[in-house]
Amino acid sequence: MTTMKAYVFSAAVMAACFGLPKTLAQPLLVSQSNDMAYHSVQAAIDALPAVGGDILIAPGIYREKVKIVKPGVHIKGTGKRPDDTVVVYGDGALYVGGTSRSATLEASGDDFRLDNLTIQNDYSLDPAHPPSQAVALSITGDRDVLTRVRLLGAQDTLFANKGPNGRLSRQYFADCYIEGHVDFIFGNAKAYFRQCELHGIVHQTVVYTAQGKAAPDEDSAFVFDHCTLTADPGIGEIALGRAWRSFAAVVFLSSKMDAPVIAEGWREWSPGKTDTLRTAYYAEHKSTGRGADAARREPYSHQLSDSETKQWSLKMFFGDTSWLPHKHQN
Repeated sequence: MTTMKAYVFSAAVMAACFGLPKTLAQPLLVSQSNDMAYHSVQAAIDALPAVGGDILIAPGIYREKVKIVKPGVHIKGTGKRPDDTVVVYGDGALYVGGTSRSATLEASGDDFRLDNLTIQNDYSLDPAHPPSQAVALSITGDRDVLTRVRLLGAQDTLFANKGPNGRLSRQYFADCYIEGHVDFIFGNAKAYFRQCELHGIVHQTVVYTAQGKAAPDEDSAFVFDHCTLTADPGIGEIALGRAWRSFAAVVFLSSKMDAPVIAEGWREWSPGKTDTLRTAYYAEHKSTGRGADAARREPYSHQLSDSETKQWSLKMFFGDTSWLPHKHQN
């Protein structure tokens, strides 16, 4: 391979090309048409130093699997919209030996940033493929931030999980679009979703979440703050979540449920076989829309008062928010 130096644009050149501040540290460029750039996302990641760095991806479709283990990797699409830049692959768990191995992008490094692009697993789009988990993004680092990201898949689209040996994993998603059907946001991270759209695609069953908290003292939960829930027409049943592990914790705050969610809201993991609704913590505050039916919700779930929602605010949930971009800290 040509030396790394040949691929690194100066801060001044990058500022001129992409309207970036001239003080920005030298990023790496990924482009399919620029001979002076890396032609794959993984090649650029591999070229970063051990402490990470910035990568800019030009608009286009990049068919590849991407793995990030370094800390401090910051990736941004340079198109006008997130769907201008797409990283896509089509692995299914049935063929690669496990759900997490199917991920199009796997990020385990801390302080990971992803902005203004799309990550997709298109396994389900091939009618010859049998049903299988097929992850778009697997994210297990701490202090990770995703903004304006589209995550596309079907079953198990987003794996938001703890790090090795149950290490705390704080994750923040803002202005993201996440679609799928069965358990399509799952895992055991401490994750906060702000003003995101969760979209169910056509399937017999859609379950937005499958949180994986396994013990009552584990520090993990999914919080959805001012999010919007939508769905394709023709879906058999739509539920807010089911408990992947017995003490699953999911909270919806002021969310607009523009989807025909079942009146109970939440469902048992395996009806007649498991008893997770009794131990899970499922809660809502001021849900609106046709899928918001507080009067008929599952009896074990909670309708929070104004005072009870304080513990689920961004600052209370994370404690320290200094690792978030400044405009997202409150």
